[in-house]
Formats: sequence, C-alpha cells, structure tokens
Amino acid sequence: MNFSEKCNRIFDASTQAYHVTDHVDAPMPNEYPEKSIEYYLFLKNWIDAVQWHLEDIIRNPGIDPEEALKLKRRIDKSNQDRTDLVELIDSYFLEKYQGVRPLASATINTESPAWAIDRLSILALKIYHMKQETLRTDASADHLAQCTQKLNVLLEQRKDLSTAIDQLLDDIAGGRKYMKVYKQMKMYNDPNLNPILYAQKA
Repeated sequence: MNFSEKCNRIFDASTQAYHVTDHVDAPMPNEYPEKSIEYYLFLKNWIDAVQWHLEDIIRNPGIDPEEALKLKRRIDKSNQDRTDLVELIDSYFLEKYQGVRPLASATINTESPAWAIDRLSILALKIYHMKQETLRTDASADHLAQCTQKLNVLLEQRKDLSTAIDQLLDDIAGGRKYMKVYKQMKMYNDPNLNPILYAQKA
C-alpha cells in the first residue's frame, strides 16, 4: 500500500467517525496504537474535522459575541495543535529517511511531506461535505449539478495530490530529493513576540 493510500483510508475513516455524532466535543475514537504514524494521521484528521465545524459555527450571524470569542480562542488553539502535529509527522519522515544520503543533484521540495499530507486531510473533509451536498433532497437541480461537478474536481485533486506525495516520498527515499523542517514560529501565539502581548508585561 502506498503511503497516500494509508492516509486516505485513515482520513476517510476519521471523517466518517466524526460524523457519527457530528459534535465538536465528541470523544475521538482513535483505536490505533499511541505514537504510531496511523494514530497521528487519525488525530490529524480529527482535529481538522472539529475545526471545520467550529468554523461553521462561528459564522452564524446570530451567534452571541461572548460565545464567538470563546470559539475564536478555541480555533486559535486548534490551529496551533494542527501545526504541532504536522511537524511531528514530518519528524517521522526525517527519522525514517535519516540514513539516506542525498545525491549531488538532489533538490528540495517546496513543502515537506507532512504539509502535503495536511492538504490531503482537508481534501477528505471537502470531499465528504461536497458529497453530502449532492445528496440533498431540499436543493435545486442546479445546486446538485454544480456540487456534483465540484465533487468530481475534488476527487481528481485528491488523486493528483496522492500521486505527488508518493512521488515525493519515493524521491526522498532514493536520494533525489531531500527534506528540511522549518518550525512555523507563529509569532502571534508567542507572548514574547506578539507586541500586543508583551506590551502588557512592560
């Protein structure tokens, strides 16, 4: 099984599991061994699924402002958790390929494997939700046709991205590509780097 196949199967399973309850506070039913790559992939998609629905909730024009602020804080934390997990997944690849000596002609990719996998996880959610739109009985024929067309594009996009991820991993394993991981260093989350926060300490 290609690594992208493993990702897509786990992401689809996680997405389906989330929608059993369809609730942002539901416990995560992750049955993979802790600290395994499968566990981290399931967790990755679960975080994405919860955040997807938090983003839906916060866009309710009638939402209470205090509740909206709480949700914004929760979304901020989710973004940081997502970033941390992507970097953890990249650490898995760094360890896996640490013995590979890059060829003299080796080049670096525009993004690391885990950030490409991050996009694959989001695609699983887009595909799930777009498919739901094609199944609506209360929508117009035009809406259903447009959503079906969009779903086909998303499925093609997943196929292409999966191929690209497998090619990248194969190139890294063969020394034709090499990878580096740059920590995201999000400044607004750091009380020592966000001027609004460190001004309050002065």
